Amino acid sequence: MDALISYTLPVKGLGIGIHRFDYKIDQLFFEHFESSPIREADIDLHLDFDKRIDMYVLDFHISGTVRTECDRCLAPINLPVASEQQLIVKFSHDPGDEEAEIVYVSPDIEQFNIAQYIYEYVVLSLPIIKVYDCQDDDPVPCDEEMLDRLEAEEDEDATPNPIWDELRKLTDNDN
Repeated sequence: MDALISYTLPVKGLGIGIHRFDYKIDQLFFEHFESSPIREADIDLHLDFDKRIDMYVLDFHISGTVRTECDRCLAPINLPVASEQQLIVKFSHDPGDEEAEIVYVSPDIEQFNIAQYIYEYVVLSLPIIKVYDCQDDDPVPCDEEMLDRLEAEEDEDATPNPIWDELRKLTDNDN
């Protein structure tokens, strides 16, 4: 039995109109995706499924947290994520075609599994730099020792280096 069966929509049995589905996405979900950058998560997914005669329109509303390392201090954090994505499913007798936000399926399809799309949208909701304003968290997850080291290193970089001063004098003389 497919472990992600609960993410399969019974499109054949649904009437025309908007249908709402809610899912809880956690580490059990991400275990089914090899090499996933996400191991732990607590995400709420609200899906508005608009079944039309000629296509389906799926609106994904993602919000929650992903467990990761802070890129600033390397402490484990619950990084807030939020995203809204839309997927359009059109009918085609050649369902091999796909575009960025448009998927083509057979008009005779009875079920449509959205697990892969959920995975992609959650991963895409991760920021490039994994930091956030964690000062309101209790307790604050920051690794203060690491932040102190980084600050000390920045102070060292701010100290003028006499070698560069001498080199600047050489270029100033050329003018």
